[in-house]
Amino acid sequence: MKKSIIAFALASLISTSWASDASLKQQLEKIGAKNIKISESVLQGFRTAVSDQGVVQISNDGRFIIQGKIFELNNGKVTDISNSVLMPELNALSDEMIVYPAKNQKHVVTIFMDITCQYCQLLHKRIKEYNELGITIRYLAFPRTGLDSQIARQMESIWKSEDKVFALNEAENGRLPKQLSKPNIVKKHYNLGLKFGVTGTPNIVTENGELISGYVEPKDLLAMLDEQY
Repeated sequence: MKKSIIAFALASLISTSWASDASLKQQLEKIGAKNIKISESVLQGFRTAVSDQGVVQISNDGRFIIQGKIFELNNGKVTDISNSVLMPELNALSDEMIVYPAKNQKHVVTIFMDITCQYCQLLHKRIKEYNELGITIRYLAFPRTGLDSQIARQMESIWKSEDKVFALNEAENGRLPKQLSKPNIVKKHYNLGLKFGVTGTPNIVTENGELISGYVEPKDLLAMLDEQY
C-alpha cells in the first residue's frame, strides 16, 4: 500500500512539472513569444525559456520574467553564461560554418559576420594572426540589412559554394558573387544571431556562449579568452 502511495505521489509530481512547463509556455505565447523551449535554469525558482525572441528566465509561477545577462562567479572569475543554453543549437550548425582552423588550437570562436561590414573585413584580413595565436575562427552569416536583401542572397551563394573558404575570401577582396540565392542557410544563421542578441557585426561568440560585440585585435582577443578559460 505504501509503495502505491509513493508511486502515485511521484507520478503526480512529474505530471505537475509537465503542466507547469506547458503553463509557462502559454504565458509566454500570450506576449508574442514563438517556438518556445523550456529547460532548467541556473537561477533558483526559475526556468529558462528559449524562443525566436531570445533567452529569458521565467519564474516557476509564471509571474516574473528576467531578460538580460547572467554572470557566474567562480574562483574570482566572472563568466557571462546568459546564452550558454544556445550553444548546442550553435554547434549543430558546425557543418555549415566557414572555418579557418588554427594549427595549435587553444580556443574556438564563432563570428556572426556580414561581407559588407568594414570591421568584418578588417578582422578577416588578419585571420592568419588569429590562427597563429591558436584561435580557430568559425563564421556564420548575419546580413545586417535583413533576410530580404541583396547581401543576404549574396551570402547564401557563398555558403552554398563548393569551396566556401575561397568564395568568402573572394567576397572579402571585393569580388562579390554575381549569382544570387534565396537565403535558406543564411536564414538559420540570422535567426540564431537574433536569439543571441546580435544587432550588428562582427559579433564573437566564445565557447561558453559569451557574446563579444565588435572588432577585437588578435592579441586582445587571445588575452580575453585566456582569462576566461
